[in-house]
Amino acid sequence: MLAAPPVLLITDRSQAKRGLADVVAEACAGGCRWISLREKDLPEAEQIALFARIAAAARPFGARATLHGPAALAQAAGADGVHLAGGGDPAAARALLGPRALVGLSLHTLGEAARADPAALDYVTASPVFLTASKPGYGPALGVEGLAAFARACRVPVLALGGVGAAEAGSCRSAGAAGLALMGGVMRADDPAAAFRAAAQAFGATTS
Repeated sequence: MLAAPPVLLITDRSQAKRGLADVVAEACAGGCRWISLREKDLPEAEQIALFARIAAAARPFGARATLHGPAALAQAAGADGVHLAGGGDPAAARALLGPRALVGLSLHTLGEAARADPAALDYVTASPVFLTASKPGYGPALGVEGLAAFARACRVPVLALGGVGAAEAGSCRSAGAAGLALMGGVMRADDPAAAFRAAAQAFGATTS
């Protein structure tokens, strides 16, 4: 089951204006209840140490903390779940992490969306929905119509990722997205709490 609100904050320390733990704590104060550490360039031991810091920042808010990477690394970090890269094995991740873990997968094509396994996956991300400063060169952008096609093809809840913020949130929901995945807009924000809250509320999600 997705967190409530169904808005995932993905970390990117290269864009964060402050330490990741501080950004996470501020976003959680704005209603975030789901964070995923995505710092794949770091050695695994450093990822685990950084994950511990962001999980500690999220814990007072009851937020779930997951990790982008291999399922074994998420298990070693004590994460609440894993987000797998495209081509990952959700069934193996589910078998390793158990039924209560959040298991997600990055998707980019309709064929992948149609093959997504609801027995192993809690959600997928469809990206990039819009052109994004966080991942220049990724594309072409799906656009709202492409996102809607993903949502129709996929038997798993779809999170809209890529260039998504408060201005785009409503159109993503109308296209059938079950939630949003935010990164740069919150990481770069002077006020991460306000940036997160604005996007979540524009999607129609209640924040507390």
